[in-house]
Amino acid sequence: MNDDFFSRFEALTFNDVVVVPGYSETLPDSVDTTATFAAEIELAAPLVSAAMDKVTEGRMAVAMARHGGIGVIHRNMSISDQAAEVQKVKRSQSGMITDPVTLPPTALLHEAEALMHKFKFSGVPITDDSGHLVGILTNRDIRFCEGSDFELPVTEFMTAKDLVTAPVGTSLDEAKAILQQHRIEKLPLVDDSGGLAGLITVKDIQKRLDFPNASRDCRGRLRCAAAIGVGDDIEERVDALVEMGVDAVSIDTAHGHSANVVKAIQRIKGSWPDLAVTAGNVVTEEGVEALVTAGADAIKVGVGAGSICTTRVVSGAGMPQLSAIWFAARRGRQLGVPVIADGGITF
Repeated sequence: MNDDFFSRFEALTFNDVVVVPGYSETLPDSVDTTATFAAEIELAAPLVSAAMDKVTEGRMAVAMARHGGIGVIHRNMSISDQAAEVQKVKRSQSGMITDPVTLPPTALLHEAEALMHKFKFSGVPITDDSGHLVGILTNRDIRFCEGSDFELPVTEFMTAKDLVTAPVGTSLDEAKAILQQHRIEKLPLVDDSGGLAGLITVKDIQKRLDFPNASRDCRGRLRCAAAIGVGDDIEERVDALVEMGVDAVSIDTAHGHSANVVKAIQRIKGSWPDLAVTAGNVVTEEGVEALVTAGADAIKVGVGAGSICTTRVVSGAGMPQLSAIWFAARRGRQLGVPVIADGGITF
């Protein structure tokens, strides 16, 4: 039916159609909104925040992931700054923190405070040169510190005696019971030699309860994507993003059906074959096929569709969005690749 409908017109946008209500036995709370973002990344809510410098950085990406979507951190910043935004997302929530941020016993109190402020931590484990846990510093330990105290080593303030720890393999339910029993907020996990192997916090457990539909990776961390271009710094930027644990990269261009985008996909997949890559924007079946053939895991659809988009005004290029989505999604389904519709629905 839809094939016949769309073939009767040159192209349609959202303002050209309305949905005629019909009989239904489906209740709103029984609807499944789960969708594939790219590759194996599943979302409870099929919503993606745009890779725009006024829209998505770390804070927005965290909010999107907690509610079941995903954020694409924009690229209008240095490589190191973008990687830092990804790191904020990946460290904002975790089931078990397998690589906790630590400090050595020689660290000064002001260094610990700066670290906790940067990552929004309420405490940090202290480990020696061998990685063995020697103490933990929390906000309670430094609540009444003043002036010159911040130039003293953390060993003057940290809790070192009678540390409550748990062995590697402790489940979240077991950790929750230990945290409740001892009235503490952080539970270090140690191996047989006393080395710090992980950290479970009461905040992470609470966040899992508060946001049951959150988009998480296999380690329990919130998911996020990051935008890249097609320039010479592709490898350097992607390498920095992957180092921070980014879940996907999005090739962000106004005209995705182009040689540079195809080459960019091939360059990324050549070095990081398991990294999910979304690419776009395109508006035709041919564009979808070209990017999927190059290795893209999802295709972004839409050129000049939004009311604030200047692409169509400046270049005269574009396609009514409803038709673009229909034809792109049809080809994407045939190729087994999802499409992401651009958020602009009025022009």
